[in-house]
Amino acid sequence: MIEYLVLISCLGFLAFLIPGRHRKYAAIIGWIFIVLFLFAELPYYFSINNFLYPVIAVLSVPFLYITIKYLLIEDLRVMNLSRAAAVAFLIYAPFEYIPVLGNWLIDIVVAQVVWLLGVFHYPVSLADWNIITRHGFRVEIILACTGIQSIAILLGVAAAVPTTTRQKIFAFLAVAPTIYILNLFRNVFVIISYTEQLFPYMPEIASNGEIGYESFFWAHNVIAELVALIILVVIAFGLFSIIPKLGSYADELYRLYYGEVKREFSKEK
Repeated sequence: MIEYLVLISCLGFLAFLIPGRHRKYAAIIGWIFIVLFLFAELPYYFSINNFLYPVIAVLSVPFLYITIKYLLIEDLRVMNLSRAAAVAFLIYAPFEYIPVLGNWLIDIVVAQVVWLLGVFHYPVSLADWNIITRHGFRVEIILACTGIQSIAILLGVAAAVPTTTRQKIFAFLAVAPTIYILNLFRNVFVIISYTEQLFPYMPEIASNGEIGYESFFWAHNVIAELVALIILVVIAFGLFSIIPKLGSYADELYRLYYGEVKREFSKEK
């Protein structure tokens, strides 16, 4: 059921890319269903003690309200933001909905992660084609572990404003190879941390009942998430240098959403 929420959101955003008077409504469908997906995923995130995405889900509610409000009047700022989301889905959707393509990418990542672990003199075994194991601990590599989501999102951001061919090429080179390579090292860090039990701390908040899960929690849900967030911010600033209009556009979006939130709080007082 949950996967259909993403599919409907994807179809909405892809329909947004087709010229016509329907575009704002297609974007609204896209945003509504991606927010519904965030809330539908809450039980899963709570089960693995991941609190970042629940916070994002809560923050998505005022974001959705403001976005719909301005889409209905076809405000250029939120129309461009919807284009960014649409381009991100255009890049990500083939890997999500074409199993052969998604599995191909996972298979490549698994092979390269195993190779990198070997470079660090840390041999592992494969319990299955996408499950890396050592010391009885198993880490499954899924599509979310390939970095394709982050790559799609940032390339979508780069598409939020008109760009030259040169800017497109440099934006791609700044995003795709960088995130892909760093994500390989992220997987290596998580696997070593979990299988070697490097962070067996605070089981009262980090355990989900599985033996040794605490190390996975701190490595994957905390350290790797925070580092990834910092890296994405750095890359985003790099995009602002490559595409100066993108920096101005980001400032416009900030003023729009911050201004709306501030206005709503003022009404309550």
